[in-house]
Amino acid sequence: MARTLKNPKKAKRKNKSSKKGDGASTSSSMPTIQPRVWQPGVDELEEGEELQCDPSAYNSLHAFHIGWPCLSFDIVRDSLGSDRKDFPHTEYFVAGTQAEKASWNSIGVFKVSNVSGKRRELVPTKSAEDDPDMDAESSDSEDSEDEEEGGSGAPVLQLVKVAHHGCVNRIRAMTQNPHICASWADSGHVQVWDFSSHLNALAESETEGVQGASSVFNQAPLVNFRGHKDEGYAIDWSPVVAGRLVTGDCKNCIHLWEPSSGSTWNVDPIPFVGHSASVEDVQWSPTEPHAFVSCSVDGTIAIWDTRLGKSPAASFKAHDADVNVISWNRQASCMLASGSDDGTFSIHDFRLLKDGNTVVAHFKYHKYPVTSIEWSPHEASTLAVSSSDNQLTIWDLSLEKDEEEEAEFKAQTREQVNAPEDLPPQLLFVHQGQKDLKELHWHAQIPGMIVSTAADGFNILMPSNIQNTLPSNGS
Repeated sequence: MARTLKNPKKAKRKNKSSKKGDGASTSSSMPTIQPRVWQPGVDELEEGEELQCDPSAYNSLHAFHIGWPCLSFDIVRDSLGSDRKDFPHTEYFVAGTQAEKASWNSIGVFKVSNVSGKRRELVPTKSAEDDPDMDAESSDSEDSEDEEEGGSGAPVLQLVKVAHHGCVNRIRAMTQNPHICASWADSGHVQVWDFSSHLNALAESETEGVQGASSVFNQAPLVNFRGHKDEGYAIDWSPVVAGRLVTGDCKNCIHLWEPSSGSTWNVDPIPFVGHSASVEDVQWSPTEPHAFVSCSVDGTIAIWDTRLGKSPAASFKAHDADVNVISWNRQASCMLASGSDDGTFSIHDFRLLKDGNTVVAHFKYHKYPVTSIEWSPHEASTLAVSSSDNQLTIWDLSLEKDEEEEAEFKAQTREQVNAPEDLPPQLLFVHQGQKDLKELHWHAQIPGMIVSTAADGFNILMPSNIQNTLPSNGS
């Protein structure tokens, strides 16, 4: 975000000169405003100033909504290939609504196609030093070639609605069988759905839409579990064992689901109990079939082994406030990220568990509760965080402050870089513009792309400065 003047003349009048007889003002007498990094929650806008999005900071940025706000969504894995880099992109989603009346809610199964953007070459193929005859005109031409446009126009949304009684607290698609989804309802029910017919119809359709998309389908879930004593938010499919599921509720109980066939599950009626307050999130191990972690309003994180009974194998204090969300790093399985109600987030190393303190990094950047946190599926040191302060931030934990490198950068750019001294060097990107951010996900098949949901709809974004942290696939 950049700060600009709505009315430069008004700002100039506010800063009148103390000298007399200066004569009429000219464009050369306009005040010079040095750009500086905007810190939400710290800086205040002055009279006549407004924040504007800088499109050059993104390779892709789009916004859309499906009607009612969605507290939770998931990106559905598709068959269009992995490591996709060429625009335009096509993406598939499931999301649950938060409607005004219980009967108005639905689960949206939708496709967003024609997601356009730019692919920038981070390293120029030819420099002016290599060719002294290159003039300014040819240099400008090369610069334009370094940005390849992919697609044009607005994204195309195709939506199928499946009736759902009550608000959807959280929804997740199974990695191995992405047409199978599980949803937590505010009524206290956990349901498993088969959306294969809707996803197939979307895949076969073009941009004109899906037959009957304006109507709401009445579909029965495969399973409707009523064994929880209260509603909940914690839910996760195992990435190791297809169909294995855990769900946690606000009464501190966690239930294990085991698949008995492709469409049925056996849910253990005896819960795992180890927290003294609401279970807010759960995450399966990316490598171990029997291990998962949970976090709670009681400020702790518990580690569970399903083979060792109904009590946690280990538990530790993670934050001074509620632990809202956790994410287990699938590239480095010893690392766990946790986000708290006090706005802080921490990085834990399980290898230090025996020493009594697992925290290897702790950040106090956000000023309001952390609502979502997720490691990048492509880079072990990169993660994204969303907060109730209406910021989505991206971090690279491998970065450290280098004063010599900063001085060299300033000399090369010949620009004044007014970055706050207390800005964490690991902070790569700050995305704003959404109100009441709730959840984010990286796209596992499109490196660098993030999707987020908020009270005012969805954003699809790909920051331009994180491509160099992602694998190039040998190119």
